[in-house]
Amino acid sequence: MNSKLKSEATDFLFDAILTLKTKEDCYRFFEDLCTKPEINAMSQRIVVAKMLTEKTVYSEIVKKTGASTATISRVNRSLNEDTDGYMLVFENLGLKISE
Repeated sequence: MNSKLKSEATDFLFDAILTLKTKEDCYRFFEDLCTKPEINAMSQRIVVAKMLTEKTVYSEIVKKTGASTATISRVNRSLNEDTDGYMLVFENLGLKISE
């Protein structure tokens, strides 16, 4: 558990997200909750994470996603040092990840 994020408000947010059942539900909720740039940034990060786990080089990730090298580095740090949240999601999605 990441104690930096733990709060009653964050628990409420995550409980709300866990009630969503379809992509349409997600679109409706996240369009209310977030700005378009916030959603785009989160979407970009998860795509970058997937590409990094597939051993895609930074230059190709920049080309395909438009992500900055700073964003790619930040995501790479998360993949290597943090809570394994990306990997948990990829496993739950049934994605084959390079080791």
